[in-house]
Amino acid sequence: MFTIDAHLDLSMNALEWNRDLSRPTSEINAREKGMSDKPDRGNSLVSLPELRKGNIGLVVATQIARFVAPDNPLPGWNSPAQAWAQTQGQLAWYQAMVAQGEMRQIRNWTELELHLADWKDGGNLEKKPVGFILSLEGADSIVNLDYLEKAYESGLRALGPAHYGPGRYAFGTDSSAPLSETGKALIRKMDELGIILDVTHLCDLAFWDALEIYKGPVWASHNNCRALVDHNRQFSDEMIKALIERGAVIGSAMDAWMLSPNWERGRSTPQERNVSLETVIDHMDHICQIAGNANHIGIGSDLDGAFGKEQSPHDLDTIADLQKIPTILAGRGYSPQDIEKVMHGNWLRFLETSWK
Repeated sequence: MFTIDAHLDLSMNALEWNRDLSRPTSEINAREKGMSDKPDRGNSLVSLPELRKGNIGLVVATQIARFVAPDNPLPGWNSPAQAWAQTQGQLAWYQAMVAQGEMRQIRNWTELELHLADWKDGGNLEKKPVGFILSLEGADSIVNLDYLEKAYESGLRALGPAHYGPGRYAFGTDSSAPLSETGKALIRKMDELGIILDVTHLCDLAFWDALEIYKGPVWASHNNCRALVDHNRQFSDEMIKALIERGAVIGSAMDAWMLSPNWERGRSTPQERNVSLETVIDHMDHICQIAGNANHIGIGSDLDGAFGKEQSPHDLDTIADLQKIPTILAGRGYSPQDIEKVMHGNWLRFLETSWK
């Protein structure tokens, strides 16, 4: 079934992990054998051939570069200009993939309709370019609001103002503060340009501020439920209800620490914790129970988002195995129509409403 994944850090993997994503994951992992500079070496699940194999024809693909102040222990860049330059290198990689026919950038509904028609015409999927909508995870690299206009001109269509820790525009996971005046100005400028607000990673205070200020389309590209795994990275039921009221779609993330309470990085394993795609569906189903329907859930896997198979559902060998989800949903009593909504329909409806 045609599938949309609303969050993949492709350019980060290509540039910072030095992975040739035009190759199968088996080759990527073989090349990383014996490497130990990152905990997920040799455990990649994502590449362009695997996306095609899994009929994942459209993704939301990120740029990401954090600014870090001198007292911030997180990894990142020492100035906003450096962070901007990093995102421009990532953009150049996407453009190179487009030039090679590996990917196709989607900026509007007309382009999306043409891309969908290409993928559904019955041709050989191995020859199809993977469509991508450009997103920015964390706004630190936006040097000033003039740069947001530059980013939009380059095709940026979704933005999450925060990532981990304190950001220049908004505080994110494991930090807490209301939106600053600069952050509020960013939100208003996004609204003016028509850039989708991604509320993933916003701390609770910034989340509520952003929803109050922003009047345009809102989604959560990769988020799970606090009621099932209690952490500030997840959404409370109150937050989920607010997103449902705004017509948002929430993409389920597949990082095992977000799926298993008290996960210990580097020690816990998906097999030991029995973290599987069924566990992912638990979070989807919780949102459906709150909504009373299946209109607000989708996939935002975040696979290979600085973790790999060692911290992913144990029944995923590669991202192509997302095609197991329809069978699991059917076993939970979801109708064929609702299964299509989860795999692609809800994201497409959201984009049609936002872009037409």
